[in-house]
Amino acid sequence: MTFLSKVHPEWKDALHAVEPVIEEIEYSLKANAFQPPAHQVLRALERPISQISVVIFGQDPYPTPGHASGLAFSVNADVTPLPMSLQNIFLELVSDIGCTAPTRGDLSGWADQGVALINRVLTVPNGRSNGHIGIGWQKVTDEIARILGEREVVAILWGNNARQLAPFFRGEWVVASVHPSPLSAHRGFFGSRPFSKTNAILRSHGLDIIDWGAL
Repeated sequence: MTFLSKVHPEWKDALHAVEPVIEEIEYSLKANAFQPPAHQVLRALERPISQISVVIFGQDPYPTPGHASGLAFSVNADVTPLPMSLQNIFLELVSDIGCTAPTRGDLSGWADQGVALINRVLTVPNGRSNGHIGIGWQKVTDEIARILGEREVVAILWGNNARQLAPFFRGEWVVASVHPSPLSAHRGFFGSRPFSKTNAILRSHGLDIIDWGAL
């Protein structure tokens, strides 16, 4: 199975220009241990482009084996304790919209509503954050951002790596802050209210809002 095997046909067609880059990265990683598992590397692209109304861009996957699941910031439902970045996201979620705190880290409930969860770099060596920052993934995620930026899609950009993608989106459709990592969350992530701001943008354009508490 290749990275592109389960990508939705709409994405497969749209990413034709960077398909050689993806194949080259895949070939370069064949003898390496990395996260997430190969069949989940492009999991965020299994749903059609036409169903996406929000994209959350992060940095790179969790480096702990068993944590990364192919959706940025998400983990499998049985993972405990939750990664600290995800705990901080849930703290801000509860503070922002007043929902009950989620007890599981599986964010597929957001993906099912049209929220694409994508990291700037889509793989990471086991145990080493940012270890794949120079292998070419940014060319792919630049293209993903360009494609989504041509549509009515709200871009939630968390961290400096994600904020590099802001020029691909119209300014009024961007919700940006520092990364929810415990190293930076207190410098502007807490109190940034990304969930209510995103819904306000969607509502103002007559689009369906996201039920952020539905996890």
